[in-house]
Amino acid sequence: MNRILCALFVLAIAVAMPASASLQRGEAHVWEMQEIILQSQRDYANPYADVMVWIDLKGPGFAKRVYGFWDGGRTWRVRFVAMAPGDWTWTTGSDQPSDSGLNGGSGAVKAVPWTDAEIKANPNRHGFVRATANGHALQYADGTPFFILGDTWLAASTWRLPMKGNEPRADYVPGPEISFEDAIGYRKRQGFNSISFIAAFPNWAADAHGATYIDAKGVAIRNAWEKFGVWAPGAKVTTADGATTTAKNMEDEAGNVAFPLKSEQDGLSDFDRINPAYFKSQDRKMQYLSDAGFAPMFEPVRRDTGPSWKAYFDFNKSYARFIGYLQARYGAYNLLFSGIHLDWVTKEYGLSGSEYSAALDEWQKTYGTMPFGQPVTALIDGSTYRVFGQASWLTMHTVGNKPRDHGIYPLMEDIFRLTPPRPEANMEPYYTGWDHQINRPGGETPVPDSDRDNYFARAMMYGSVLSGGLAGHVHGTAAYDVTSTGEPSGWRPYIWEALKYRSARFMQPLRNFVLSEGTRYQELVLATDDLKPRASEKAVPNGLDGWSYLMRTPDKSFALAYFELKATPPKIAGMTPNTRYRWLWFDPQTGRFGATLAATADAQGVLQAPNFPQANCDWAAKILAVKDVK
Repeated sequence: MNRILCALFVLAIAVAMPASASLQRGEAHVWEMQEIILQSQRDYANPYADVMVWIDLKGPGFAKRVYGFWDGGRTWRVRFVAMAPGDWTWTTGSDQPSDSGLNGGSGAVKAVPWTDAEIKANPNRHGFVRATANGHALQYADGTPFFILGDTWLAASTWRLPMKGNEPRADYVPGPEISFEDAIGYRKRQGFNSISFIAAFPNWAADAHGATYIDAKGVAIRNAWEKFGVWAPGAKVTTADGATTTAKNMEDEAGNVAFPLKSEQDGLSDFDRINPAYFKSQDRKMQYLSDAGFAPMFEPVRRDTGPSWKAYFDFNKSYARFIGYLQARYGAYNLLFSGIHLDWVTKEYGLSGSEYSAALDEWQKTYGTMPFGQPVTALIDGSTYRVFGQASWLTMHTVGNKPRDHGIYPLMEDIFRLTPPRPEANMEPYYTGWDHQINRPGGETPVPDSDRDNYFARAMMYGSVLSGGLAGHVHGTAAYDVTSTGEPSGWRPYIWEALKYRSARFMQPLRNFVLSEGTRYQELVLATDDLKPRASEKAVPNGLDGWSYLMRTPDKSFALAYFELKATPPKIAGMTPNTRYRWLWFDPQTGRFGATLAATADAQGVLQAPNFPQANCDWAAKILAVKDVK
């Protein structure tokens, strides 16, 4: 009885927040994380690996098992959300039936809706993100469009962007004392609604080993980002400038790491044991993102953990357990859930797509997929479809990393044509300010934050979306590793410098352009093959100049187009014959529509694009049949 009352008391506390002042006792808002705390009656040798706890949760139109997680000592927590107004009930259970602290509990809560004003204050109150009915885009649970405007801070989970408890100023400009709150506030002002980051970086430390480290048995322990200015004389793999550096250290603000070291293996994490203290600091960041209206792309680990994980552990079972842990700990937040950060498919410093997919199949078999419907995807080198196919655990596709030029768009078009369709987005496009061999469209290396540098980022925003990436777009810079205070920047900039690159300012205009006709963008289909020419004579296959893009609704009444620098105004086939259209130019740099022009499709349905408003610029356009003009 006390156990049940304790759990109910904790639940009541969880919802007694200022934003919920009008709630009655026993009530909670829909789509707001609730938490049940359980205390085991005995100790376990390895609670993380030896015990599974859960609740069987029932509510209007819902009946699923929701797993909990060990949070240190004898404490387990189960987190859930009520997805609809009404009565919700739960009962507790575990795979340790003799432990009365983990079994036989029950409780109830009455879920109530948010007011319109409360929803306006935080878009996450629309409900968790999921695919649209046609499978090509994303929306909140209530049908409101969700178009990803993301940024890439892969190490934001660590001390590199610390939580300081400060309220971001409206006039804040990024600088060396930056906090996690400052960075989120700055991007929120620019219209962003997501960041991409990795939960943990096992095996990474500023130690005596090199950034890339292979142990005495020939197993790659890590292939980490360099900690510039901190040398590892014994390193066997050198950085691009010939200097042997150690790895970036990735503990949290209090010095905690995600997994303890396995004593018999130098530098190797014990993947079968976990450190809850590390994730408690991440809890605060996830809650802050939720309160700010962000739905992050949340990834488990980077692929360089794979070789040691597989060599020294039962990989499928152990990896599935960790994904299940993250699912339990963070699955009651609005997010895009990634199964792996597979930025490079390499035999030496990672595992194959089939090896990761087998482990994720094990996760799905053991824990089920996300109980509250959030998309499951992966960050990928190339295309998730090329690497994983239509795996059952994969409910959203991505492209990225290589190539960062025109070569990525055929991969996106292939995904868009899949049956059944799944939403897609480019998660690693051109990064502003990054001097790297995979980030040189047409062989160019622009000056960081120059017009040309920012143009490449902008071109990939529009090119990616109009190649089928209707889920949105993720921006990135050379500071993806979050180089921060107390270490040299090396050849990647400090995070506070890169946050000020102008490329980020083009993201909100992208969204405004795509959503300028409300949800109609979700109906768009590929029509680039109807552009003649699609590529101008000045286009370079491995560049980002000279191409044009077009998506159009099946009834041909609405289309969106984009024209790179050096493109030629094309003829557009496939329009409705003998129909008048309104052509509205859109400036991707200013985010403004120009004057409306008249254009008419001929008897064969061919429409000639007007001349560009100004030479030596990239342009977007909205095309509407006259009867559809507002």
